[in-house]
Amino acid sequence: MLTHLVFIKLKDATDKNKTAVVEKLLTMNGKIPELRALEAGADIIGSERSYDVALITRFDSLADMEAYQVHPYHQTEILPYLRSVMSDAKAVDFES
Repeated sequence: MLTHLVFIKLKDATDKNKTAVVEKLLTMNGKIPELRALEAGADIIGSERSYDVALITRFDSLADMEAYQVHPYHQTEILPYLRSVMSDAKAVDFES
């Protein structure tokens, strides 16, 4: 199993915007067959080092994660939206 974590810093980190991003990320559920698990949530601490939204996805293999990265829904619906609302993102991928 492979876990893919993404931490997103928003341009305007209001509660409304955080909720909108989480809801958008969750729309991937059921649309990308390679996704084995999907979680998204908004930061509740708000410290200096915090990012605003986190995404956790799990895949059976690296090949499945790579297929997710180029899936049309991810490419045309998720990434353009995120690029329009985020100021930064960090990712970590590891075997789990």
